[in-house]
Amino acid sequence: MKYETGNEDIRDGVQRLCAEFPGSYWRRCDRDRAYPADFVEALTRAGYLAALIPQEYGGSGLTISAGAAILEEIHRSGGNAAACHAQMYTMGTVLRHGSDAQKSTFLPAIASGDLRLQAFGVTEPTSGTDTGALRTTARLEGDTYVVNGQKIWTSRAEHSDLMVLLCRTTPREEVSRKTDGLSVLLVDMREVRGKSMTIRPIPTMMNHSTTEIFFDNMPVPAENLIGEEGKGFRYILSGMNAERILIAAECIGDAKWFIERAIAYANERVVFDSPIARNQGIQFPIARAYAQMRAAELMLREAIRLYEAGENPGEEANLAKMLAADASWAAAETCLQTHGGFGFAEEYDVERKFRETRLYQVAPISTNLILSYLAEHVLGLPRSF
Repeated sequence: MKYETGNEDIRDGVQRLCAEFPGSYWRRCDRDRAYPADFVEALTRAGYLAALIPQEYGGSGLTISAGAAILEEIHRSGGNAAACHAQMYTMGTVLRHGSDAQKSTFLPAIASGDLRLQAFGVTEPTSGTDTGALRTTARLEGDTYVVNGQKIWTSRAEHSDLMVLLCRTTPREEVSRKTDGLSVLLVDMREVRGKSMTIRPIPTMMNHSTTEIFFDNMPVPAENLIGEEGKGFRYILSGMNAERILIAAECIGDAKWFIERAIAYANERVVFDSPIARNQGIQFPIARAYAQMRAAELMLREAIRLYEAGENPGEEANLAKMLAADASWAAAETCLQTHGGFGFAEEYDVERKFRETRLYQVAPISTNLILSYLAEHVLGLPRSF
């Protein structure tokens, strides 16, 4: 099969690492709702989680195409990068907008694995994707911000040392646009966890280590303000293209895993004295899933090209994420149908991956929000909300 090329050494290395964590490992984590700590530690030791951190801060200084290759191969190998992928794009907020002191203090420790930056506190129960309506506040008192409020769907909070937190520092009624007056704080969770910060796990249909978080007069040093006060919304937006690209790569990896599993099973499974792979009813859905995956892969390649050229690939990054999510879901449906009843058995890993890849229709960023973005900003249709 014809697949994306490039970063072959990285792809080979990730494949070898992932071979040490077979399906049985991921099934055990899924069954116990356990964080894949050994896997994340192995990725850290190998330097893959520091791939996008500049060399001057202890990272590899690689391009986003390398990061995409890493995440794609994790998913193509049957694993799930959700346990650690946020570090690749969340640290970009610090890198692009943080002070020299912040970058020198935090990035080397993140690169080495001494600190984990995995938590991204944006979504709230009452606002969802309406970020400008968030209610978490940070009030400056002397040299300390005092934070109050709540976040939800903050994944990996229990397994992170640092959190990038978006909160309101200027009351909504005092700004002209609701996205003004928002600021980004870098929270050292080790100092406040169990005191002014309460973390509650949210059980979900897949093992995603997601939580809701409550802030009760939580102190954050003013020196941990990233960039300028009141301009946090644009800082968060500036990292969205990278997030879309990296998540699209994960979806492509999932699609390849499903397609490869479907082909292998169809060739092995004999019914009525013939492999089911001979049947067009089996062949055509697999072929169509492959076509969808390849089309999404090509769009992802274009988004990466533009991103690395320093352009703004808003359209391409969003298209890549949506098309890749659609491709992974179509491949998941095909793989499960090809396996028939065995697709529901844990030992085949299909049902686990089926549940995991369904998330990408919803998050990060709903398919409907991408369609809305395309309608307004690409096609020039009137804003719908």
